Amino acid sequence: MVKGKKKSNDPSGRKITLKMAKNALKVTVDGKRRLDLSNMAIATFPKCILKLSDVDELDLSRNLLKKIPDTIDKFVNLRLLDLHSNHLEQIPAAIGRLLNLYSLNLCNNHLTTSGLPHELGLLRNLRILNLGMNRIETLPPSMAALKELRELGLFNNLLTLLPKCIQNLPKLQKMNIKSNPIPTDEPPEVDSIQRVESLYLVREDCLCTDCLKRCKEEREKLDSRISAASTQKKSIFAGLLTPNSVAQENQALWR
Repeated sequence: MVKGKKKSNDPSGRKITLKMAKNALKVTVDGKRRLDLSNMAIATFPKCILKLSDVDELDLSRNLLKKIPDTIDKFVNLRLLDLHSNHLEQIPAAIGRLLNLYSLNLCNNHLTTSGLPHELGLLRNLRILNLGMNRIETLPPSMAALKELRELGLFNNLLTLLPKCIQNLPKLQKMNIKSNPIPTDEPPEVDSIQRVESLYLVREDCLCTDCLKRCKEEREKLDSRISAASTQKKSIFAGLLTPNSVAQENQALWR
């Protein structure tokens, strides 16, 4: 008795044929060839599109992709690569061979720091890089070599410090780091109770004029600091948005 093949629990996704891919070819307003396979429920990178590797732009966003193969380096003319809103956990080192890449969108995936190859630093012509809405804790030091980078999206990640490599990006003009657990420079809350070993209470009329004046000035400073801290806390909570609205706003901004 021949046993049947074990069924996979992973979604097979939609199969893309070469004919379908050719029908998805478009020409941009500036005359570039764009292969748009976005939002087509693709779970596996279509091997057939390697026959169209001369395109200038490749859009595989809003799919179910978990892996990008090393053969991505066949797209030697690629200026734009859009992979946002997939299930990617790792980017292949071969991406570093796309030397003409101008824009790379990896937003809204499952990327961690270990999933970012050091070869990203080889993309010397890269100007726009979107890594928002992932699980990144820091950036590869090699990214300091991206001397042409103008825009960097790092919003909705797990950054606790600004990566040092950012300091070496001379042309960086725009960076979004919203919704990361980076400590702010806010002053600590003022403790209204001064804890001392001994506490002495005296009547105001027992103090000399100078001592009474200094006490009143210190008290006014303390009251002012407490009031400012309370006002700042209220303004922070008043400006909060729901998580979904933040994600939608940021994702729409970077697409």
